[in-house]
Amino acid sequence: MAGLTERLSRLIVERRLEDFPEGTIAKALKVIADTFAVILSGVGSEVEEPLLAYLDHSDEQGITPILGTGRTASASMSALINGTFGHALDFDDVLSMMPAHPSAIIVAALMADLPRRRMSGRDFIEAYVIGVEVGARVAQGITVGHYERGFHGTGTLGTFSALGALAKAFGLNVPQTRTAFGIAASMASGLRRNFGTMTKPLHTGLAARNAFEAVRLAQSGLSAATDALEAKSGFFAAYGVAASDPQVAIDALDGPGILLEPGIALKKFACCYATHRPMDGILSLRQQHGFTADDVARLECRMPPGGMLVLTYPDPKTGLEGKFSLQYALAAGLLDGDYSIASFTDEAVNRPAIRELLKRVDAYETPLCRDDDPLFDTRSSGSRGFVEIEVHLRDGTRHVTRVAKAPGHPSRELGWSDIDAKFSDCARQARIDPTVAARALGILHDLENCPDMSLLIQNLHH
Repeated sequence: MAGLTERLSRLIVERRLEDFPEGTIAKALKVIADTFAVILSGVGSEVEEPLLAYLDHSDEQGITPILGTGRTASASMSALINGTFGHALDFDDVLSMMPAHPSAIIVAALMADLPRRRMSGRDFIEAYVIGVEVGARVAQGITVGHYERGFHGTGTLGTFSALGALAKAFGLNVPQTRTAFGIAASMASGLRRNFGTMTKPLHTGLAARNAFEAVRLAQSGLSAATDALEAKSGFFAAYGVAASDPQVAIDALDGPGILLEPGIALKKFACCYATHRPMDGILSLRQQHGFTADDVARLECRMPPGGMLVLTYPDPKTGLEGKFSLQYALAAGLLDGDYSIASFTDEAVNRPAIRELLKRVDAYETPLCRDDDPLFDTRSSGSRGFVEIEVHLRDGTRHVTRVAKAPGHPSRELGWSDIDAKFSDCARQARIDPTVAARALGILHDLENCPDMSLLIQNLHH
């Protein structure tokens, strides 16, 4: 019987866009547009200066554009930088079943070779959809235990997502694709300990670059194990847990496409997804009842077991730490009544009013927020159970709300108007002229009919 590496390689080579269920393209278009937006948002972020300095000190100059900068680099370096930009603000998509952020990896990897080869919008969509499918199926087999061990699925499992997309785009055959899996399995990396630092988004860039290199090396004739995922000393054995099972991934390969079931969440807020339901809850309460931060005596946030796994900065000192601070996210919502990219800067986190509000925020996990979901233990910290927010006002009144799904979750899908607004904000962050940004957005809306992806990239390079 063929193993997982073989079966995934066949899927990549044989499956076509038309083999996926109706509605797949419509879902993909939204996520791809969102992903180009968040890559632009990385320009002007904390990672831009060190990454461009790294480029200046390297010998990896080339012709592949780095979006929003006017700069170019080698294919590998561009994959690294564009990929890191895509996760710099923690504003990119979430696939909770991995759990990871696959799209910035896939898009950055696919862009790396565009100056050397023509790719239509439809071919780009097809490669993207295949990439999502591959990484997600590996994740199903290895289980969320991989993440709980300390691995960042974006850097590890996301490498296979980009590999699948590139192998499809480059027309690899099954033996070459199996070899690429073997190479990539030895390159996949990323630790959760680096959350709240610039190295977390670097995982995305590394995954894009590593996938690109793995595919190119396989094309060039480098050998590797062709059963690297399922072998006794392979990826599942080294990176998995007792429950990890390659056969589970194989059994899922003929299921409905991942973009439709369970679907990908797009982010409304530029921070860790585990904070999004509480943030939505506090904004909702504030809007409904009209109180301000000064009116609040105490705020309680009850989270499901495991809901605070990655929210490790109760007293953040930097904007990056603030993205992984539930306490800060709640305090900022109380104070400002809204969130923006600027909510997660060093200056915003260290405002005196925020420091005072943090003393009034109490966040904790409780089994009461578990719910009766039989798949609870397979879901990410931002998707399991529900969240409850309780605000105690100084006049003795209290208000409570419960949030089960974050805005942008597939069941609360962002509309094109939301994505268009997000794209405009992110393009502004990259200092792209609004007229040029609007032109690029028009191409993204109709990407299936775009004859050459370079038409889009040209608009987003300056």
